Amino acid sequence: MSERPVQLAGASGPVRIARDAAGVAHITASGVDDVHFGLGYSHARDRGLQMLLVRILGRGQASEKLQSSDEMLALDKFFRRMVFGRDAETEEAAFSPRARAAVEAYARGVNHYFSGAKIPWELRLMGVTFETWTAADVLLTAKVIGYITLAQSQAEMERFIIECVQNGIPREQLEELFPGQLHGLDEEAVRKIRLGERVVPAALKWASALPRAMASNNWVVAGRKTVSGQPLLCNDPHLEVNRLPAVWYEAVLRWTTPTGPRYAMGGTMPGVPGVIIGRNPDLAWGVTYAFMDCTDSWIEDCRDGKFRRGENWFPFTVRKEIIRRKKKPSVEVTFYDNDHGTLDGDPSSPGYYLATRWSCGEGTGAASLDAVCEILEARTVEAGRNILGRLANCSWNWVLADRAGSIGYQMAGKMPQRREGVSGLIPLPGWDAANDWQGFVPAEKLPRLLNPAEGFIATANDDLNHLGPTRPINLPMASYRAERIRAVLAEDRKFTVEDMKKLHFDCFSTQARRFLTWLKPLLAEVPVELADAARLLAGWDGIYTSESEGAFLFEQTYRALIEEVFGHDRAATFGKPVLTRLLNDTCIFFDFFGNFDRVLLAEKSAWFGGRSREEIYRTALHKALRVAPEPYGQRQKILMKHLLLGGKLPAFFGFDRAIELRGSRATVHQGQIYRGVGRETSFAPSLRFITDLGADEMHTTLPGGASDRRFSKWYVNGIEDWLAGRYKILFGNPGHDPEQ
Repeated sequence: MSERPVQLAGASGPVRIARDAAGVAHITASGVDDVHFGLGYSHARDRGLQMLLVRILGRGQASEKLQSSDEMLALDKFFRRMVFGRDAETEEAAFSPRARAAVEAYARGVNHYFSGAKIPWELRLMGVTFETWTAADVLLTAKVIGYITLAQSQAEMERFIIECVQNGIPREQLEELFPGQLHGLDEEAVRKIRLGERVVPAALKWASALPRAMASNNWVVAGRKTVSGQPLLCNDPHLEVNRLPAVWYEAVLRWTTPTGPRYAMGGTMPGVPGVIIGRNPDLAWGVTYAFMDCTDSWIEDCRDGKFRRGENWFPFTVRKEIIRRKKKPSVEVTFYDNDHGTLDGDPSSPGYYLATRWSCGEGTGAASLDAVCEILEARTVEAGRNILGRLANCSWNWVLADRAGSIGYQMAGKMPQRREGVSGLIPLPGWDAANDWQGFVPAEKLPRLLNPAEGFIATANDDLNHLGPTRPINLPMASYRAERIRAVLAEDRKFTVEDMKKLHFDCFSTQARRFLTWLKPLLAEVPVELADAARLLAGWDGIYTSESEGAFLFEQTYRALIEEVFGHDRAATFGKPVLTRLLNDTCIFFDFFGNFDRVLLAEKSAWFGGRSREEIYRTALHKALRVAPEPYGQRQKILMKHLLLGGKLPAFFGFDRAIELRGSRATVHQGQIYRGVGRETSFAPSLRFITDLGADEMHTTLPGGASDRRFSKWYVNGIEDWLAGRYKILFGNPGHDPEQ
């Protein structure tokens, strides 16, 4: 131990916080609420900047607190539109005694730290002062995390479908991209929608021929397939890693109960209590995003500030927000709300507009926080499934394992009950009451699984609708990662923790193998000047290594295929300018590449414009192989940027760190780099953990350190181990508590 433990007063009993050799906080107290007090203190100490920035942004106060740029004003308008804190009072009133005690203790811990220490200097320079951390801030943080990091991608794709219809993409071609999902699409009504916000800006022209008319892994292995005879559970949520500090904060919590000592350890989220992913002595749990469709839009017929229901007209609820701006006049923004959400437009001007609602935005905070607290005490998979099924601040795939040998899966989220045959992917007329939500699907009717015959369960953002009576997923990610994980786990052998580490770092692409099936026969036909490049691609083993020139050439070919099919200068494609925008500035082709691969791999498609698949592949190859090959890793470099000052200071100040990401979009070790929401971003493992239920320990690796303080030794201490695949061990039992 290299830092003196902290002994805290202010709780109901003594609270001790010590760090291990990796800087991970070990928090020990006599009761679970006092442990939450210590966690709140630790979060404020190590991640105060992260917490306070999330609160500022979630409240829509960036223009007031940070800077008064037009960019910040647009950000504030977005968050004011979402109004994540609208139900804080009713949710606080709905807290269970357990959740209320945990949240209040956690907030006291946060405030205890800031009462004796100044807020981070980066915020002090901007004139920010500390405001008491409250239960409302806990609820706000949970919603911001759930929507911005996960649910927003679904909303963006739904908006894009509207733009496609309005710009003349034929129904036949949209059906290829979204098979079985467009029932109820009223193209005439959709063409009339007046969009205030577009995925593709109106200033960017669509192809001139068109008429003018819009990531994570987890798996669990049963004891009969492991060397220890106990289940193995693994998780690596794929989030944005090119930021400092890391998204997650690791912690080990220890307390006593009437039946003996307890612990919980794993990944926590600064701003909220509890261990989000991890384990206790009896149960382990890991999560991925489920891609449940929790966001719907309705077409509203508006005039004179009113909306139509049948033949009747009703006024919107008018909400005025004042956005204060540093050294600039305040801006008043008006929003119009109804039972379908917030309108995108001004209903005083007659026309069709969209109203959009996120099901998880209301009525989920109290139940989710109660689940986060209760899971710490859970002992069985069945109990854990019932608990985590209530965690509905977004949509989740939970896998679980218990010490008695059971393994299980549970989807969670607030799934709207829609009318028969409607997927939720397209907007429906709001004036027809049959299109309204008809309540929400209970957790026991969502996909779930217990002790399957094959002896393992794996989720990787793929389609899991077959595991339940409902179909909550309409936009899963491609199944390549899930296929690879399941293929490895299906092998006739017994697995160890070391085997799971290798699988975490697996960079073999089933996507590349599928495309190469059709590409390889054409490589022998290329012109002589392309023969060397063709041999490199033909000899590539499908593994994305840093030095692989074959991987580089495949990526060039894949991009060329996308351009040939979706950007070719002919009718009924996106056209090159729009495709360039989609590839360079949105997440459309990165989150949902499986939808586009369905077309690219098809034998025939309306998108091919009368050409054969062989002709398209041959043309793409001839373009791609003319690019001088280079090691794949040269294109995988990215800068991990400080949360607030990233990219604004010279490199020698040490706020940022350059790294190279392994893998690609379709490998178990995902390593996507792209531009989205106005900045360079990434999908990669934001925390890896492996636990064997036969021992009280977890093997983990984190892309960063515990602290968001640049001059702390815990700022970036985990990066090199994370890159190299070196795992540390967190121990649950008190005998491994860092020495005093």
